[in-house]
Amino acid sequence: MTTEIVLRYIHFISIFAIVGSLVSEHLLLKKELSRAEIRRLSVIDAVYGCAALALLIAGLTLWLGSFGKPAVYYTKNWIFHTKITCFALIGILSIYPTVFFIRNRKGNQTDVIPVPESIFWMLRFELVLLFIIPLLAGLMAHGVGFFG
Repeated sequence: MTTEIVLRYIHFISIFAIVGSLVSEHLLLKKELSRAEIRRLSVIDAVYGCAALALLIAGLTLWLGSFGKPAVYYTKNWIFHTKITCFALIGILSIYPTVFFIRNRKGNQTDVIPVPESIFWMLRFELVLLFIIPLLAGLMAHGVGFFG
């Protein structure tokens, strides 16, 4: 039982870290950024990446381990699959901004770098998907979507 509580705590805290880092990235993003600002965003993006990895590991362990509900409860629920798909899409959408931040963080810290408009839209779409996931989790917790 203690392991389950720790895993659920890691899962929960990771969600907060993901939300906080994505919202921070979105609020700090501008049409033009200095390399120092890009460096700051890359640190925030690294926090996001670590939190996403922790969430994934804790979530998979809760799903496939022998904790709480049996794995079939999640496996045979189309809402769970939709939730996992949203999470995967968020991860895929985050690749380009991450690569942009990593490529542009080094050099003269006062250089001004234009930020592609697509990065703004990717972050916004990530946030939309991220705010759909709790609705899906709530529905799933009430047994909606189970087809087994």
